[in-house]
Amino acid sequence: MKDRRSRKYKQGGQRSGRAGQDSRKKQGAAVEGIGDRQAKQGTGSSSASKKVLTAPVQKNDQVELEIIGLTHDGEGVGRVEGFTLFVQGALPGETVRAHVLKVKKQYGYAKMIERLQNSPHRVDIEHPAHYYGGCQLQHLAYGEQLRWKRQHVVDVLERIGKFEVAQEDEGASEGLTLEEHGSFAGDHSSSSSDSEAAEKPEAELDGKHSIAEGTVVSKRNSSRGVSIHDEADNTDEDKCEKSGYAIKVHPTIGMDNPWRYRNKSQMPIGADDKTGELIGGYYVKASHRIIDTDVSLIQHEMHDEAMRVVKQVVRKYGIIPYDEESHHGLLRHVIMRVGFRTKELMVVLVTNGDKLPHQTEIVNELVQALPNLKGICQNVNTKRTNVIMGDKTRVLWGEEYITDYIGDIEFKISARSFYQVNPVQTEVLYDKAVEYAGLTGEETVIDAYCGIGTISLFLAKKAKRVYGVEIVEEAIQDARRNAELNGIEHVEFAVGAAEVVIPQWKEQGIEADVIVVDPPRKGCDPALLDTMLAMRPERIVYVSCNPSTLARDLRILADGGYAVKEVQPVDMFPHTSHVECCVSLVRE
Repeated sequence: MKDRRSRKYKQGGQRSGRAGQDSRKKQGAAVEGIGDRQAKQGTGSSSASKKVLTAPVQKNDQVELEIIGLTHDGEGVGRVEGFTLFVQGALPGETVRAHVLKVKKQYGYAKMIERLQNSPHRVDIEHPAHYYGGCQLQHLAYGEQLRWKRQHVVDVLERIGKFEVAQEDEGASEGLTLEEHGSFAGDHSSSSSDSEAAEKPEAELDGKHSIAEGTVVSKRNSSRGVSIHDEADNTDEDKCEKSGYAIKVHPTIGMDNPWRYRNKSQMPIGADDKTGELIGGYYVKASHRIIDTDVSLIQHEMHDEAMRVVKQVVRKYGIIPYDEESHHGLLRHVIMRVGFRTKELMVVLVTNGDKLPHQTEIVNELVQALPNLKGICQNVNTKRTNVIMGDKTRVLWGEEYITDYIGDIEFKISARSFYQVNPVQTEVLYDKAVEYAGLTGEETVIDAYCGIGTISLFLAKKAKRVYGVEIVEEAIQDARRNAELNGIEHVEFAVGAAEVVIPQWKEQGIEADVIVVDPPRKGCDPALLDTMLAMRPERIVYVSCNPSTLARDLRILADGGYAVKEVQPVDMFPHTSHVECCVSLVRE
């Protein structure tokens, strides 16, 4: 469930929202992947051009259509005479009038002009900047978001993994908050699929696997909706493979209050197109345009005031905003980290150069205006890149770290540390990982992709010995520091690729009873999957931030002799299309 660990340390920060422009291309390519054809992008050949010309809609047409599902990034999906259109902001069950923006071979994009019939699950948008800046599902009632996320997990397990998924009991809950364990009212007509990750593009899957990127409605719900892959669903080859058991996919665990849950913000800085004034806020989806705002209802409350103060101070001293086209200007991003329990605040100024004009004055004014401020850092990134942070960070004032807790474990968090952005749901997810590990106090556990040791230290509370491995040296340094901070001595961390280090441990006589993996969005390295199958631990716990690559990897592990027992989706990022999963696998 990383944000993503290895990449952040290696590249100095996650990619900015502009990288998300690739998601539409991949979403569309998935539609083209019907049957055995591989996904393709663009229209290239003359025959493709002829197909576009014979499509029932053309660019700039106005059409009326019924929305039958959602894409992986929350866009509505409808059909006009069998031709698929993606419509941002539309929900299943709605009828809309839309303006066609782009037409490709088998799909197109349209902008909603008017809703002719509303979904009963539509809610008012709390803050428009969120909707355009990443909260793709904010207009969908929260209970329906939880249903949608579970259904996405079911869809990819069936379609990519070829698993049988157990039917939910009649009346069973389709989404749970931390306190509620009853049903949400309403049918499942808006349940749909595909997945995740707001700031990172979808992993590419080869061949038929690519069709999962465009999945809309699962086969089990076909009486209530239509899949854009109906043609593929009708073949015997695409029926779920029977494994002698059916996987239990639990209702998604949501939040009692799905707002103000993030402890970290990364706000791009730019210049207003008309006035040239420094602005900061969110990128409009699939664009380079910044919406200027100080308010974020998914960030901790301290974020809003801190962002307002930072922009006010840097404007006062004439700090020039960065311009990505000319590569001129100084201030690129403002990053803020908040300790949920400690209420400590860190401000990081990401600059296109080493020198910060009026540094003393800026620091003094920030310190005076923000009483919870623990540290101010400057990160230098002079590259032409959409990676947010550079390799060089220095402290301008105060401490290098803030501290916070997940459960009863304390962590020191630096400007570049990986640390889960939703500490409330992180504890839920990690508790589930510990439960699935089935620890009695006598087990040896290996935590692959261990990052700064967050899961490792949770596991250590109930395991005899824990070994963590991570390819990024800086992450391992943080892991060792956090173990020492908490007085946990029966953990050991190593730098290296898990598929290399784990066999070395085996040669040293270290046998794992349980292996826990928490890979980046691309899923497990194939060599690591082979390594786990060779070591054959009694249990494997797979924590995933990408259901598509999860399903692919689970199929490999199942074919290698592991039974996939149950899957627990967890809503780590409410109002976005992301969903995390924790999976229990047991050696057969």
